[in-house]
Amino acid sequence: MTAHSATPAETFRNEAEDLLVELEAALLDLEGDPDDREQIDRAFRALHTIKGSGAMFGFERVAAFTHHVESAFQKVRDGELAASHELVGVALASLDHIRALLDGAGDPAKEELLLAHVRRILGAAPPPVAAPAAEPADEPPAEKIWRIRLALGPQAMAFGTNPLLLLDELRQLGECTVVALTEAVPPLGDMDPTVCYLAWDIVLITDRPRSAIDEVFIFVVDDARLSVEEVPADAEVRLGEILVRRGDVPEQAVSDALSQQRPIGEMLVGEGKVAPERVAAALAEQHQVREKAAKSAVGDASGQGSIRVQAERLDGLMDQVGELVIAQARLRQLVAASDDLALKAISEEIERLSSELRDTTMGIRMLPIGTLFGRFRRVVRDLSQALGKDVELTVEGEESELDKTLIERLNDPLVHLIRNSIDHGIEPVERRRAAGKPERGRVHLAAAHSGAQVLISVTDDGRGMDRAAIRAKAEERGLIAPDAAIADSELLSFIFHPGFSTAAQVSSVSGRGVGMDVVKRTIDSLRGTIEVSSTVGAGSTVTLKLPLTLAIIDGLLVRVGRGMYVIPLSAVEECVELSPEEDSRASGCSFLSIRGDLVPFLRLREVFHAATEPDPYQKVVVVSSGTLRVGLVVDQVVGQHQTVIKSLSKLLDDVHEFSGATILGDGSVALILDVPRLLALGQDQESRRLAS
Repeated sequence: MTAHSATPAETFRNEAEDLLVELEAALLDLEGDPDDREQIDRAFRALHTIKGSGAMFGFERVAAFTHHVESAFQKVRDGELAASHELVGVALASLDHIRALLDGAGDPAKEELLLAHVRRILGAAPPPVAAPAAEPADEPPAEKIWRIRLALGPQAMAFGTNPLLLLDELRQLGECTVVALTEAVPPLGDMDPTVCYLAWDIVLITDRPRSAIDEVFIFVVDDARLSVEEVPADAEVRLGEILVRRGDVPEQAVSDALSQQRPIGEMLVGEGKVAPERVAAALAEQHQVREKAAKSAVGDASGQGSIRVQAERLDGLMDQVGELVIAQARLRQLVAASDDLALKAISEEIERLSSELRDTTMGIRMLPIGTLFGRFRRVVRDLSQALGKDVELTVEGEESELDKTLIERLNDPLVHLIRNSIDHGIEPVERRRAAGKPERGRVHLAAAHSGAQVLISVTDDGRGMDRAAIRAKAEERGLIAPDAAIADSELLSFIFHPGFSTAAQVSSVSGRGVGMDVVKRTIDSLRGTIEVSSTVGAGSTVTLKLPLTLAIIDGLLVRVGRGMYVIPLSAVEECVELSPEEDSRASGCSFLSIRGDLVPFLRLREVFHAATEPDPYQKVVVVSSGTLRVGLVVDQVVGQHQTVIKSLSKLLDDVHEFSGATILGDGSVALILDVPRLLALGQDQESRRLAS
C-alpha cells in the first residue's frame, strides 16, 4: 500500500479539525463559566488561527466568515462584550458552519443568518462597566515599544505566506514603523521568484500584550528567524548604542566613528560598516523611544512540536509488523527442531526485538480515549436543550488509551447510549424534584483498563429500566415464554434486539428500537461484550468491554478434525476434559455440569462438518460473553498463540462463525472463531431443544 503525501489543503483541513475540537471544548467550558479568561483566550486563539490559516491556504470563505466571529470574541477579551449564553450558542452554530465550509458544503442562507445574529449581538453589546465611584478610574494599559526582526524562510512564499498580510496585522496593533532590509536580494538574473529574500526591521508601539504579537507570526515562526524584544524607555539613548544593542555593528566600529565627530550613521554607512536600511531602522527606533515611554515587561512564548503521521502509514507499519511476527513464529518452529545453539540464540534475540517493535508500533496507534469523550459534551448539551432537560456530562479515565481504529468506530455506539440515557433514563425536572433528586441529571462516561481489555461505561442517575415493560415486550415478540424463568441480566439484554423498544411513542430522538441494535452489532464486530445493570429509581449502567487493539490478539489454538482454529483468549474461562462417558451421557441434551452449574456446549465437529473420527479424549473450552457461557468441544487444545489478525475476503461475508484468520508458524491458515456468534448459536440450539 502506497501512502500519498498530504496536499496543503488536506494539511489545513486536518489542523482546522483539531482547532475546531479545541474551540468547541473552550465554548462549552465558557458556557459553564462566562468569566473564565483562560477559555475566552483559548476560543479567540482557535478562531484567529483558523482565520489566518484559511487565508493562507486559499479558504477565503472560511477566513471571511471566521473573522466576524473572531471580532465578537475580541470584544469579549477587551471587556466590551459579555460571553453570554446567546453568544456561545451562536459560536457553536458558527463552528458547525465552518466545518461545513471546510467540506465545501456551506449553506449561504445559514451563513447570512449567523452573521446577522453576530451583528445583532455586537450591536446590542452593553457599554464597558465603569470602575466603582470610590476608586479612581482604571488607566488604559501603558504603551510599550517592541523591536521586531523578521526574516521568513526561503520557501515561505511558495507555501502561501504573504508577508504583506503579516505587516498589515502588525499595523492593526498600534503605531508601526517598517524598514525592509534588501541586503540578501541577489541580482535580477539570479533571483528565484518563489524565494523570499527580504527581511524586515519593525518598531511597534502598542498597548497590546506580547501574546498579540506572537499570534501574528504563529504560522511562520517555525521556519522564520524572528526576534521580539521590548525596548526599554530611555530618552537619552544614542544611535550608536542602539546599533550595538541590535547587533548590527561591533562596539569598536562605533567608537572609531565617534572619534571622527561626524553623524555616526553617516560615517558607518560611508565606511561600508552597515547598510543604509539598517541605519534607517535604528533611527526609527531612536525616534520612537524618545517620543514614547513604556514600563518594563518581558513576555515569553514557548511551544512544543509534534509530528502528524497519516493513518495509512500507521496501518501499513502495523501490517508489516504483523508479517514480522508471523515470520518470527516460523523461525521459532524451525529452530525448535535444530541443535544449533548459536541459531537458537539469534532466534531468541529476533523474537525479543520483534516483540518490542510490536509493542512500540501498537503504542503509536494508541490514543487517549479523552479525544473521543470530548465530542460528547456537545451531544449532551444539544440533546438536553432539545428535550427540555437539564443534564450534565462528567467523564473519568480520559487518559486511558485505546487503538485509534476502535476509537473511530466507538463514536456511533456511544452516541446511541448517551441519547438513550438522556431520553429514556433521565426524568424531567418536575419528576426529579418530586423524587428528591437534584434537578440537574447526570450522565457519567468512564474508561479503565482491565488486563488486555478496556472497560467503557455509560451511567445515568435516571429512573432505571422498567423490567416489567421489557418482559412484556419480549413476550409480545415471542423472545421468551410467558412463564419462563430468566436471569435479570439476560432480561435487560433484550434491549439490544433489533427493533426492540419500550418507548410509548416515537420521537425525533429515539423510540424505533434501532439505536441499541447498532450498538450491539458494532461491539460484536469489535470482538467486545456488553453488560447492563439497572436499579429502579437510581439509574442504569451499560459497560462495554473491548480489546485494546484489533491488530494482534492473544488466542488459544485448538484443533477440530484436521483444521486449526483460534479462540480469543479474553473470552476463554477454562478448559475441561470431556470423557467418552460424559460425552455419551450428554448425547441429546448437550449440557455439561461444571462445579454444579449446567453449561450448554457445542460440538464444533458437527458445526464445521469434520469428516475424521473424534479424538478419544475431547476437550471443552468454556467461553463467555457477558452473562452467557457456552462450552466448545474440540479435539485438542494446542496452546496459547499470539495471533496476527487478517480480514476474510468479501466472498466469505455469509460465513458468520469466523471473525478473521491468521497464519501459523508452519505457513498454514487458522480461522479465528467469532465467540459472540457461537454463543448465540449455542443458546438458540438449546432454546429449540427445550421448546421441543
